[in-house]
Amino acid sequence: MLATPEPERACALCPRLASFRTGNRAAWPDWYNAPVPSFGRADARLLVVGLAPGLKGANRTGRPFTGDYAGDLLYATLLEFGLAEGTYGARPDDGLALKETRITNAVRCVPPENKPTGGEIATCRPFLAALMDAMPQLQAVVALGRIAHDTTLTALGARPAWHPFGHGAAHAVGRVTIFDSYHCSRYNTNTGRLTPQMFRAVFSAVRAHLERAGAAVA
Repeated sequence: MLATPEPERACALCPRLASFRTGNRAAWPDWYNAPVPSFGRADARLLVVGLAPGLKGANRTGRPFTGDYAGDLLYATLLEFGLAEGTYGARPDDGLALKETRITNAVRCVPPENKPTGGEIATCRPFLAALMDAMPQLQAVVALGRIAHDTTLTALGARPAWHPFGHGAAHAVGRVTIFDSYHCSRYNTNTGRLTPQMFRAVFSAVRAHLERAGAAVA
């Protein structure tokens, strides 16, 4: 696989996902229905890594976390901590802009039942590695969930077994610090596994980390 930050729109590296996209394209021809590209600038200092596009969220709109509940919490939190500006309108033309931040997913295509296989995660990992390589100022990653945590560590050449996932945990890996959070999915918030306060605490730590790093550079 060529090490490029973004897969081609017609990417067929994962046959099951490509077939699922084809079916979705037939059912909803006006949806995006393709590998969802990252959102944000290459000079960002923070990368947020989710699991995969939601069927009726990013797979429909073409922008990560846009159009589903997880995006409501994520973008509201980014706005609160000065990592985004504008208004989140749950559509790609809402004018929302990210500040110092980029957003992507461990798997770029929507998987059936929101469950990518281990092989699909591994196949998509080179895109994540290339994306981080193309971010020269990257200092922090927020990993939303264990899969995002594990694949980010692996993409950085670290062993997940040496850095166990835990909500609120931080792991220094070379020039990057990974901050763990439970995924901001509706299931996690509805069950109380993740509260808005818990989510904000992670981004508070990230904001403080970025400010310290900026001060050190200055």
